[in-house]
Amino acid sequence: MAPKKSVKKSVDVAVDKKEAPTAEVPVHVTKSDNTNVFSKVLNNYTKQSTPKLKLIDSFLAFLVVLGVFQFVFCLLVGNFPFNAFLGGFASTVGQFVLTAALRIQTAKQNAKEFPGVSSERSFADFLLGSLVLHFCVYHFIN
Repeated sequence: MAPKKSVKKSVDVAVDKKEAPTAEVPVHVTKSDNTNVFSKVLNNYTKQSTPKLKLIDSFLAFLVVLGVFQFVFCLLVGNFPFNAFLGGFASTVGQFVLTAALRIQTAKQNAKEFPGVSSERSFADFLLGSLVLHFCVYHFIN
């Protein structure tokens, strides 16, 4: 049996690639655009957020400011009782995480994500988590 000859046909496919002309569109961001976006976000937040969520958000902002203050204080003044700095900073970060979880669970937009969790249950979880956190921090500082 003789080997079969393979016949290769060359097919020339002419593909016209039409590239879109790249025109650079200058983007001008002005200060009024930024303030306009900020005002829209603020108006939307004030209209759609409940007073409970606003209170939680203000507590979250307070915890961020407190954590930054503790860190800057440690850098400028010193960290002689290092356990105190670590305990205070860990307490602030831990409380922020617990409060963020509380906010996520109590928001009406996230009700589908937590079908069996009521706002009272999430608040009880928040309180229990806060007690455990501060108990551990208290014993860490010693």
